[in-house]
Parts: sequence; structure tokens; C-alpha cells
Amino acid sequence: MKAAVLFVKALEAEGVEYIFGIPGEENLDLLDALKDSSIKLILTRHEQAAGFMAATYGRLTGKAGVCLSTLGPGATNLVTAAAYAQLGAMPMLMVTGQKPVRSSKQGHFQIVDIVDMMHPLTKTTHQIVSARNIPTRVREAFRQAENERPGATHLELPEDIAREHTDAPLIRKSLFRRPDADVISVKMAVEMIEDASCPLILVGAGGNRKRTSKSLTKFIEKTGIPFFTTQMGKGVIDERDPRFLGCAALSAEDFLHRAIDVADLIINVGHDVVEKPPFFMKGDKPSVIHINYLTAAVDPVYHPQLGVIGDIANSLARIANQIEPKSSWDFARVMEVKAHLDNHLLEGVDDPRFPVYPQRLVADIRKVMPEDGIITLDNGVYKIWFSRNYPAYQSNTVLLDNALATMGAGLPSAIAAKTVYPERKVMAICGDGGFMMNSQELETAVRLKLDLIILILRDDAYGMIKWKQRNMGFDDFGLDYGNPDFVLYARSYGAHGHRIECADCLLQVITKCFETPGVHLIEVPIDYSENDRILNHEIKERSHLI
Repeated sequence: MKAAVLFVKALEAEGVEYIFGIPGEENLDLLDALKDSSIKLILTRHEQAAGFMAATYGRLTGKAGVCLSTLGPGATNLVTAAAYAQLGAMPMLMVTGQKPVRSSKQGHFQIVDIVDMMHPLTKTTHQIVSARNIPTRVREAFRQAENERPGATHLELPEDIAREHTDAPLIRKSLFRRPDADVISVKMAVEMIEDASCPLILVGAGGNRKRTSKSLTKFIEKTGIPFFTTQMGKGVIDERDPRFLGCAALSAEDFLHRAIDVADLIINVGHDVVEKPPFFMKGDKPSVIHINYLTAAVDPVYHPQLGVIGDIANSLARIANQIEPKSSWDFARVMEVKAHLDNHLLEGVDDPRFPVYPQRLVADIRKVMPEDGIITLDNGVYKIWFSRNYPAYQSNTVLLDNALATMGAGLPSAIAAKTVYPERKVMAICGDGGFMMNSQELETAVRLKLDLIILILRDDAYGMIKWKQRNMGFDDFGLDYGNPDFVLYARSYGAHGHRIECADCLLQVITKCFETPGVHLIEVPIDYSENDRILNHEIKERSHLI
């Protein structure tokens, strides 16, 4: 068969459902092969957005999402998405085209060494130089993308190779089970936890990757040990649990850090190197148990005394089976701190001021989102407010990027989430700056007939950098801009446009949008004037008084 057909069949054998992207003339054989495939092509308006969608698909399913571009500028547009997937541990395969490699009549027109460019951004990158290599290259790309730690992979398919004919057989996906931790490390973990006076559990990004929620929930229910999360660990455990101490949205000196200071043992579940731990190890204090698929990379602030290495869910289940809760554990101080934090999180949730106050915004969205509803956050200062103030009830219902922390991913991620879970409520929450970086994907959402809400937080500036600028004592300079009329902008794409004109209107408008089919864009003027006072000063001052 033609190599392009074999390539598509290899993707089908991997269970690929969608390819996100923009084909070019170098991909036309592949595009033709997709025509009769079970795989659905989702045409996007920018390759970067296609990469964000593929990465989000991988994040939600554990299976590598696939995106497609042509050579040259199409492939270079995938760079940010490659870094997004690689740093965020999201399995993704990028497929790019290329001019013929055995003969060329166009010199270096559009020629960039994409394989070399992708080396520092991927787990593996290859140019396919023979049709016979397709089955092994595709299988290996998926194996690498999906294995711990997941990430981005890349294959370049030149147009002359795509046109070759071959009888190379497919390589079927192999079955494997992740190894379990050894008996001695589990026993040592049990002893360390039982001997501690105030153990705490930290849930990191790895906990969200492989559905560890059930085992970890049982572990917490049996032991009663309080827990906290990183930003990308939100939702692994229902955060309505009375033992939830909060999310480490700020680097230091939040109420949560006062609780961490009391702990003599941190049980770190699913630590990911991209998120710095919200505690610093000084010598051997606190003691740390590293429960993960891979051993810990040692650095000055993180050098755990014990690694329980293997499938996380299995490790937690085995520790839970052997452990006996101890009356000597003392969580009184920890729960005292939690009470102060919970009270602080209630402040401002009913504030009537307009533009809308961040605490009111977060509280109202939590009221209207169902338990399995998904919010996708673009990158901005609101990410801190949502990480800290928005309780997640299920795994992967708060999709934020605390790895590359790129702008422009909020809307594409929401499109991917709605594609994977069409029956669930999905809302993209974007700053006006991040939204405009991939706003053209409104057309994609409308064309796909998605029921989707995009919330635009309008402050006419790069608010995150303004917050940092003020905190560092610099003058207010260089970060303000103008915006289009977002209501008319949405309507020009065939979406519904709405503008919030009072704080009390927000909940009502969102509820109505969820009840009305189609793509809805809601412009929400936001008041960030208190960011510096609350996040940089008030929290630190009040937490030190506890």
C-alpha cells in the first residue's frame, strides 16, 4: 500500500481518534489517506492551537494526542505546543511534512531542520526516510509519548516517502503493566508514617495523570492524614474533604505554608519536577517519602529520604493495607491553620463591586459548574485566584498550566476537553491578552458545533506582569493595550456574545449560556486593583499572626 495509507493505519492501530492541525501541500497524500479513515481530522486555524488541543487530549485520556502541520512555518508554529506538552507531561505526537528528501527542485525554499529543532523539546524526534520504517517509528513515538514521564514526540514524513509503496506489516500495540514498588520500600514507608508526629500528604501533578484518585482517597479515609496540592495536583481528591488544607498557589508565606511548617513528614504523591515543592528541605527536615513512578531528581530543596517507586495507585493501596493510624499523630495546629485559611477564602465572595472582584468571580463560577464540569485556565493572575479559591471535586476538572505557563492555551484546551467529553459542561477562562493569542479558534468551536462557554476577563492590560511590576516597586509602564468589542467579535464568528454589566449579573448569564446550545463568549470586566495588597501583603501579614 502507499506509505501514507500505512501511516494512517499505524495511527489507527494506536487507537487515534482525532488529528488536530492544518495540512499543507507536503501532507496531501496523508490527507487523502485520512479521507477513508476512522480518524477524524479537526482543522484548526493555527498550528499552535492544534498542538494545545492534542496535548490536552493526551492529558485527559492518557493516550497521545496527534497534531499535524506542514513543513517550515507550519512546523515552527508547533514549538510552543511542543514545550507545553513536554513540560506539562502530556502525551502528544506531532506529525510534520517535508519536501522530498531524495531529490529537490526548490533549493531551500521553506526548508528548516525541524527534526533538529525538536530535539530539546521532545522525548524523541525522527525523520522517516523509508516507508518500511513507518510501523516501528510510529509505535516507538507512541510508546515514548505515553510512558512515564509522558511528553511530546515528533515524526517528519517527507512527501516522497509518503508516496512510496510498501508491504511492511503493522506493529500492534504491546500490552504492559507498570511495575509495583518493592516490598521493603513499602514497609519502610509504613514505618516512617507511623513514627511521625505530624505527617501531611502533598498531591502533585503525577497524581492527576494516572487516575490515582481512588487509592489515595481510601488512604486518606483510613489514616485521616490531612493533604494539600500543587496547582496541577488539584482535584485528585475531592477538595470538599475536611482534611483538605489548600492548594499551594503562592510560592511561600500563605496560610498553607504555616501548616506545612508544622509537619515532620511529607508524603509526596506524584511529585513532578516542573512544579517546585511548596516546602524546602533543610538538611533532613522535613522527612519526605517520594511516591512516584520514577525516582526523584535531587536538588538543593528536594532530596527525599525514601522513594516508593512503581505504580502510584498500587503503592498507596499497599501502604494503606499495612498502616495503622496512630493516636500520637497531632493535627491540631494544622487544622487551626486550615480554619484561618477557610475564613480568608470566604472574604469577598459576595462583593457587589463592579468591575467584578476576583473572589466573587471564582465563587460564582464554582456555584454554576457541576461536579464533573471542566474549567480550562489560560495563563494570567486569575490562575492564582482559581488555584487558591476554587475547590476541585474531581480529577482533571481544573486544567491549568503550571509548567510552561503559556498564554493562548485556554480556548484550544477547552475545545479539546469538550471534544473528549461532549456530555460535560466546559468553560474556558481567559484573560483578554491570552484569549487574543488564539482567538481565531472561535471559528473552530463554532464549526464543530460545540456547546462551550468562553469567559474573557477584561482589564485591558497584561495583568499578571502588572501585579509583579507593582510588587517589585517599578512604575506602571508599558503593559496597557486596547481591545476589540468582544461581543461583536464573537458574533462575527457565529458565536453568541454577552457582556457583564454588574456583579450580580454574572451567575445569571453563565447559567443561561449553559442552558442555550452553541458557543458563548462572555466579557467580564475584572477588578485587579487589590491583587498586590491581598496576594503580596495581606496574606503574608495575617498568616504570620497565626
